[in-house]
Amino acid sequence: MLRITLITVGKIKEKYFKDACAEYEKRLSSLCSLKTVEIEPSKLPENPNPSQIESALECEARKIISNIPCGAFVISMCIEGGQLDSESFSEKLDSLGITGKSNVCFIIGGSYGLSGRVKQHSDLRMSMSAMTFPHRLARIMLLEQIYRAFKISQGGTYHK
Repeated sequence: MLRITLITVGKIKEKYFKDACAEYEKRLSSLCSLKTVEIEPSKLPENPNPSQIESALECEARKIISNIPCGAFVISMCIEGGQLDSESFSEKLDSLGITGKSNVCFIIGGSYGLSGRVKQHSDLRMSMSAMTFPHRLARIMLLEQIYRAFKISQGGTYHK
């Protein structure tokens, strides 16, 4: 069974977003082993300068990297990453299992993204869209796409 770790910067506070995540986590429970790690975002002033942002991203990077499972295939979700359609994403997850990568780690950064160090640590940089989405919504979208990928792989009707 594929083990998936989702590392996110920040917590979800709104009940309706929590409920959506819980629904996909429940659906995924029979398809994979899913673990979510929420990293506390670094504190920044209201209008941070580039140096303060970089320092905060590096602090978050240390926490993120320390939570990546050993030997995991790491996928950073970032705007400059490549885009995959749902079928290609499903094939990617399938191929990882076939090649012996039983651990996949997805990383979603905070409002200022991810540090270059986290991106360099990644095996794949992936973007959901050229559009920008709220952190909370991106998490739900990723969980849904992981669920969809498993259903595509199984030949299920959910994808249609």
